[in-house]
Amino acid sequence: MTQRENKLGTMPVGKLLVSMAVPMMVSFFIQALYNIVDSMFVARISENALTAVSLAMPMQQIMNAIGIGTGVGLSAALPRTIAQKKHDHAEALANTGIFLCLCYIVLFAVLGFTFTHAFYAFQTDVTEIVEGGTIYLSIVWIISAGAFFGSYFEKMLTSTGNASTAMISQASGAVFNIIFDPLLIFGIGPFPRLGIAGAALATVLGQILAAGLAFWFNMNRNEWVSITMHRIFHPDWKAAKEIYTIGIPSMITMGLTSMSSFFINQIFLQYSTTATAVYGIWMKLQNFCYMPAFGMNNGMVPILSYNRGSGHYDRVWKTVKYALTVIVSLMFVLTIVLEMIPSTILTMFSASDNLMSIGLTALRIAVISLIFGGTCVILGSSMQALGFVRYTLLVNILRGFVLPVSSFWLLSAFFGELSKLWIAIPLADMIACAISVFLFIRMFRSMNQETGRQIL
Repeated sequence: MTQRENKLGTMPVGKLLVSMAVPMMVSFFIQALYNIVDSMFVARISENALTAVSLAMPMQQIMNAIGIGTGVGLSAALPRTIAQKKHDHAEALANTGIFLCLCYIVLFAVLGFTFTHAFYAFQTDVTEIVEGGTIYLSIVWIISAGAFFGSYFEKMLTSTGNASTAMISQASGAVFNIIFDPLLIFGIGPFPRLGIAGAALATVLGQILAAGLAFWFNMNRNEWVSITMHRIFHPDWKAAKEIYTIGIPSMITMGLTSMSSFFINQIFLQYSTTATAVYGIWMKLQNFCYMPAFGMNNGMVPILSYNRGSGHYDRVWKTVKYALTVIVSLMFVLTIVLEMIPSTILTMFSASDNLMSIGLTALRIAVISLIFGGTCVILGSSMQALGFVRYTLLVNILRGFVLPVSSFWLLSAFFGELSKLWIAIPLADMIACAISVFLFIRMFRSMNQETGRQIL
């Protein structure tokens, strides 16, 4: 096995990218769909219940930031290590990441028991929002094993070229969630009526199913690394450092996004709780639209990492070019479609007249950001996978926190009008996109000097 070449370095780039990215796009698409379906069913409970789930999003993003960041670090480091025929180090990377996930599970269980009520009480005095939100976030945090292990084991599969099995595990969890959401929320058939707690339980049980399947696939189908109890509980701190060197930008991105959402929610709460609910709808819709880009990233990063490690720079550039072309085209189509059906989308969330009035303006302005945001996602992940972590980190800090929060704050201070605030969404992404393009070109110039030949 140590002498055999992985398909990441041999299969034609176009075919390889399709085989790696399309399964992950499908998987991420289904995951994003269940997030939207979840909010649709919660909205049928009440608008306050939808607001409670929207306010939980920043805290869920913190958990996701840590889990996904750890997985991204693995998915960039592991293929490069395999390409360099360092099998023992590949084993250390994979098993050390599992130990790190166990630590996070314990941490968030403690936070789930101690912090959630204070988080909601700080933001609002509406009893239904505080009580419902506390129940929802407590369940999501206390039962977080599926979230952490599902993300990590999926990245372990994609890192070694097993994108199809990763898709099966993720999609299975998402489908479970979509089916059990209404059953547990409304008490259909033999199931108890649990309300907002049912939405949280459907989410965590779906995550556990996805994690279990991904673990089984790694144990039985992954021929490049193996999971052993001895290695898990004797972590390699050098491997941990390598994971975090690459993964921290992704953690910071999502962590800053959660902080950004928190501060932006505080701005919206000055106008109305309905505005916060609209922002929550947009965030889930935006996440849904970016799923093709996130799926492309998951397929692209191992290819870039492996081929940089083996010195195949022509394959590196082709991968980036194909990925960027596909995502920009998709974002353009999505922008056109969503500009035509904002009222249909809001109706799906049982929109009141007030929510419909605010939401129509919000969605028509916000969707302009998709092309710029999709470009940032692809270029940022490319720079991260190719070792230019500081560039990705800079873009992520600007796009994840500085630009959106400052844009919302300035527009609120200057205009004091809710309808004008939504301009902050495309404005922030346009500026971030320009910076990403500049740094991406600078990265390839540096790689040209490093290799002594023209890559781009």
